[in-house]
Amino acid sequence: MSAVREGARQCMAWLHGWTGLLLGHFLFIMCLAGTLSLFRPEIGRWMRPEVQGDPDPVAAISAATSWLSVHGGSNGWYLSAPDERSNTVEATFDGGDGFITRALDPVSGAPLLRDTLGGEFFYRLHFELELPYPWGRWLAALAAMAMLVAIITGVIAHKRFFKDIFTFRPGKGQRSWLDGHNVVGVLSLPFHIMITFTGLVTLASLTMPWPAAALYGDDLTALYSDMAPGAVTRPASGAKAPLAPIAPMLRQAQAYFGAPIGRVYIFNPGNASAVVTVYPTERQAIGTLPAEMSFDGASGKPIKAWTEKRTAVRAYHTIYGLHLGHFAPLLTRWLYFLGGAMLTIAIASGLILWVVKRRERAPLSVGNRLLERLNVGMLGGVPLGMAAFLLANRLLPLGMAGRAEAEVSVALWSAGAGLVTGLALPPARGWPLLLGLVAATCGLTVLTGPFWSNDAVIPAGNMMLLATAAVLAAIVWAQLRRPSQPAGRRSRAMPV
Repeated sequence: MSAVREGARQCMAWLHGWTGLLLGHFLFIMCLAGTLSLFRPEIGRWMRPEVQGDPDPVAAISAATSWLSVHGGSNGWYLSAPDERSNTVEATFDGGDGFITRALDPVSGAPLLRDTLGGEFFYRLHFELELPYPWGRWLAALAAMAMLVAIITGVIAHKRFFKDIFTFRPGKGQRSWLDGHNVVGVLSLPFHIMITFTGLVTLASLTMPWPAAALYGDDLTALYSDMAPGAVTRPASGAKAPLAPIAPMLRQAQAYFGAPIGRVYIFNPGNASAVVTVYPTERQAIGTLPAEMSFDGASGKPIKAWTEKRTAVRAYHTIYGLHLGHFAPLLTRWLYFLGGAMLTIAIASGLILWVVKRRERAPLSVGNRLLERLNVGMLGGVPLGMAAFLLANRLLPLGMAGRAEAEVSVALWSAGAGLVTGLALPPARGWPLLLGLVAATCGLTVLTGPFWSNDAVIPAGNMMLLATAAVLAAIVWAQLRRPSQPAGRRSRAMPV
C-alpha cells in the first residue's frame, strides 16, 4: 500500500511540474498583472496627478454629460462615477469614428490631457494578455485550468504539508528553492484555490458555451434579456430631444439603491427615445450589479427599477465579485495583494526550481539551457515592461495624439527587449542586468514625477516604487557579490 501511495505521489509530482512548466510564463504574467490590478483605481489616480480631491459622483456625472452633449456622439455613453478610490469619470462614448475610452475631468467634464489607460492596462493584461479577442481570454482560461491542476497535484504530492509552512533552509541550492516554493505555495493555499476557481468561473461563458447555445442558439438578445430582465431598450426615434437634467435622476436612483451610484449608461443620447440606466456602486457587497434603475432620457421620469433576487444569478455574481475584490476594504485588498504576490512568487520559483533541480543532477540539456534563459527574459522582462509603462506616463508629452497607446507600446517593446536580453546573455549576467534595469526604472519614475501631493495616493505610490527599487537593488548586489561556482562542481542533489 505504501508503494502505491508513493507511486501516486510521484505521478502527481510529475503532473504538477509539467502543468506548471508548460504555461508557467503566461501564469506569471497573469498573476503579476492581476495582483497589481487589485489597486486599479489607485494606479489610475497615481498616473493622473493633475486631478486632485474627491469629487461628488453626481456632480461629476452631470459635468461629463454636459460635455458629451456637445462633443459626444448619439449612439451611447457609458460612464463610471468617481468614488473614494477613483477621482475621474471613466467614459466610453461614441466619438464620431467609433467608440473611444477616456478619463474625464470631474469638474469640467472634458477629457484629461494626460491620456492613459492607468490601472486598466494591468487589468486587461491579466485576462487578455494583450492578444485579440477571444484568443487572449482562451489562453488565460487554459492557463487557469493548468493552475488549478498544478495546485491540486501539488497538494497531493506533498509529504509534509504543514511542516513545509515553517521550513526554509537558505544557501542550500535546490533545497532552498524547493523550501521557498513550498512556503509561498502552502501558506496562502486557500487564497490560491479561491482566486483560480473564481477566475475560471468568470470565463465560463467562453470555455463552456454549450448550455447557452442549447437554450438560445444564436438569439443573444433573448439571452441578455433573461440575464438582465430589468434592462430597458428602445430603438432611436426620428425626433431629437435634449437630455433632461441628469442630477435628479441620479439622486432618485441613489435613494432607491440605498447606496451611491456606480455606473451610468445613456442610450440614444440627444434622441426623444433616450434611456438613462443607473447602477449602484459595486463596493457595498461582494456580488456585482445587484440592481438597476432606468429613466426616460428626454423627460427624466423613471421607467423601471429592478433588483436581482434569483439565487443562481446572485451566486454567480458573488463568485465573480470574490475574484475582482471590488468589495474589499483597504486591509482586505492588501491581503488579496499579499496572496497574489505569493502566488506570483510560487510560479516564478517553480520555473527556476525546474532548472536548478536538473542542474544539480547532471549537465543541463539544450532544452533546459534555453528554458533557463527564457526564465531570465520573462521573469525579468515582464516587470521591466510594467515599470517602463509607468515611466512613459511621466515622460510622454501631455496632449500627445495616441498617448495611451504609446504607453502600452513602450511597455510591450521594453518587455520584448528584456526577453531578447535574457535569451542572449548568460543567466549570471542576465539576471543582475534585468533586475537592475527594473530597479533603475522604478527609481527614475519617482524622480520624473511629483513626489508629494495632497492626494495620499501619489506619495504612497512613489514609496511603493522606491521600496521595489530598493529590494531589487539588494538582490542585484547580492548576486554580484556571490562568488561563481567552479566549473564541474555541483552540490549534492537533494531528493524532492
